[in-house]
Amino acid sequence: MPELPEVESIAKCLRNGSATNPSLIGMCINSATLHWQRSLVTPSSDDFISRIQGQEIDSIYRRGKFLAFQLSRDTLIFHLRMSGDLVIQQGEEIPTRHVRLTLELEKGYTLCFLDPRKFGRVWLVSQPENIFAALGPEPLDENLTAEKFYASLKAVKRQLKPLLMDQSFLAGLGNIYTDEALHRAAIHPLMISNQLTQKQAAALLDSIREVLIEGIQRNGASIDWVYRGGDFQNHFRVYHRVGEPCYRCGTPIERIRVGQRSTHFCPNCQNLRNK
Repeated sequence: MPELPEVESIAKCLRNGSATNPSLIGMCINSATLHWQRSLVTPSSDDFISRIQGQEIDSIYRRGKFLAFQLSRDTLIFHLRMSGDLVIQQGEEIPTRHVRLTLELEKGYTLCFLDPRKFGRVWLVSQPENIFAALGPEPLDENLTAEKFYASLKAVKRQLKPLLMDQSFLAGLGNIYTDEALHRAAIHPLMISNQLTQKQAAALLDSIREVLIEGIQRNGASIDWVYRGGDFQNHFRVYHRVGEPCYRCGTPIERIRVGQRSTHFCPNCQNLRNK
């Protein structure tokens, strides 16, 4: 599943353009075609097609793992889930497989929502805050201070790995960046949140930010056939490195199951008894 750096990288590419595609900012949506009805959450397909037609794209931004297009009157929101992606095509090059939604733009460009596993979802709403209401704070938001983060950890009694991946606690983290952040902070993924010291909480927040910023700078991670992003996978310290030596101490990286998710860690650097 694309996490915060991958979604941010997609938003940046669509917002700024690339060597092969223009920026979408200011473009008008001439028409829309919904190829998979269940991808659309709201409104109805007929309302969606009639409402979105003629609206311009004013801005493109990310909230947690959501990708949002601020239009002239509404906000178009995507959640890519397991396999979603947004690509720009021109002319007759429109893909035929896995296309769930196409937006026909100016100058012959088409924005395609691809989603092989069909888990992605789309909303067209006038009040995007209702969709984002359940999300926790952004980890890169400067208003999330070390003191606030420590207080939120102390307020609950949960294992750290599933807590950090809970989007209502912190928006944007998934399996990859949680594992990487916990390793950088030398904290075991099964440690209970309210047992962290203030120093550990501050170190964890710093590590989360470091790994997310690096992920964004490297345009995210490409670890399977779904996401076409950057090269952060070449800089993993624990994720997908089972049996390989820890870069810090040389101990082989191990994998356990936490909340039904594969979790990678160093049993020496992230010893559960080290507090």
